Amino acid sequence: MKNLPAANASRRSLLPGLVELFSGFPSWAGQWPAPEEHLIRLEDQVEDGHYVVRAELPGMDPAKDIDITVRDGRLTIKAERTEKNQGEGRSEFSYGSFTRSVSLPPGANEEDISASYDKGILTVSVAVPKPAAPAEKHIKVKAAS
Repeated sequence: MKNLPAANASRRSLLPGLVELFSGFPSWAGQWPAPEEHLIRLEDQVEDGHYVVRAELPGMDPAKDIDITVRDGRLTIKAERTEKNQGEGRSEFSYGSFTRSVSLPPGANEEDISASYDKGILTVSVAVPKPAAPAEKHIKVKAAS
């Protein structure tokens, strides 16, 4: 009886394992936009009683290309950049639809939202109440008899 070469013993299947297939996806893969849309990169923080979201949207006309909505505690930013065919050169710019939704903090005032656009950065500010300090409760200690 012949021994099989070690290479045959570790032969890989034609399809890679699921772990390999999905290893390149970021941890927020469940938030991927539709295939024809691109993800907007953003940063957010709470500062001075406002939840502030900053989104990278260079080369946009805020009046025509950007739409901001809020519904059921979710802030959604949508943008559209149309391609301008100006020649036969190379372009590495992203064109098409861009979108991103984030959950607003608890208690966010959906009626008090403002947005501004400066140098390719969209800033959206949502008023949030300052968390009330937890009420202090004193517990009476009973002496054992």
